[in-house]
Amino acid sequence: MTASYKQAGVNIDQANLFVEKIKPLVKTTTRKEVMSGLGGFGGLFHLDLKKNPDPVLVSSTDGVGTKLKIAQMLDRHDTIGIDLVAMCVNDVIVQGAEPLFFLDYLATGRIRMETSIQIITGIVKGCLDAGCALIGGETAEMPGFYKDDEYDLAGFSVGVVNADRMIDGSEIRVGDRIIGIASNGLHSNGYSLARKIVFEIASLDIKAHPAGLECSIGEEMLKPTRIYVKPLLNLIKNFHIKGLVHITGGGFLDNIPRIVPLPCKAVIYADSWSIPPIFTLLKELGNVDEIEMLRVFNMGVGMMIIVPEKDVSEIMHRLEKLGEKPYCIGHIEKRDSEEPPVIFTYS
Repeated sequence: MTASYKQAGVNIDQANLFVEKIKPLVKTTTRKEVMSGLGGFGGLFHLDLKKNPDPVLVSSTDGVGTKLKIAQMLDRHDTIGIDLVAMCVNDVIVQGAEPLFFLDYLATGRIRMETSIQIITGIVKGCLDAGCALIGGETAEMPGFYKDDEYDLAGFSVGVVNADRMIDGSEIRVGDRIIGIASNGLHSNGYSLARKIVFEIASLDIKAHPAGLECSIGEEMLKPTRIYVKPLLNLIKNFHIKGLVHITGGGFLDNIPRIVPLPCKAVIYADSWSIPPIFTLLKELGNVDEIEMLRVFNMGVGMMIIVPEKDVSEIMHRLEKLGEKPYCIGHIEKRDSEEPPVIFTYS
């Protein structure tokens, strides 16, 4: 008996064909600094030192978590790549850095050509939305580790900011204001809890259409994460941005303290923005405590901007012109030693 890699479940020819099919897609994301095409051992990117003479490279890696289960349940895979890019580049931009390039890792039990191309299509769309180049990646066919119709994703992004333009929260002061930018729903966090509530506690079918939602529960949970890179780069170029907070895993309670200096606290006006129906639905179906909701989900605010009070009106107007939905959701106060770094108040 003669053994082969293909008999073991790995089809090299299929993998090579996949790379050839996605090359035209990947090429649409290229930037002038890109020095290599897809298929080399490593992606090459020439850093523009005229634009950033004192460059600081900012990197981020992330995945999509169990939101992948929703894509696989619906057998729809053309948006999950947007989530992958968003989770990385939104973490890069909060340092004030422009995302430059992106790499992806796709692991699966068996390369299903149509599904894999859909995934890459989403990644390309995300890169175009963020303005970064997709310069490489890895597709790992792992039979026996994943089922044939299962896959996992990881993403890697690198950005750059000039050292004197880096945003780290150190300039945040008492009296500064907090602007929230609307999210697009759940984004890519809290899905283990959301899936438990929807499919176990409430026993809903993925195609069910609960009251209050404009689409099925599956479609709502699959909405891609907002990418905030371009509007934030616009603001950074024209305004004094003191702090940026990506409301990702950990929600309000764990992410805001990452940027607010120790002598300060963030006061959040809990009734100052519109909470999307999906969060109300999850809270009611799962009887979830309000603090738990604020720690797990973004609650309708995907990004926060901390700015001087004098600039609030103009920044909010600019965000609206850029197609975003901003809210003035809080301010910075002095923090006593025993106080938590984030408190909520109601009007």
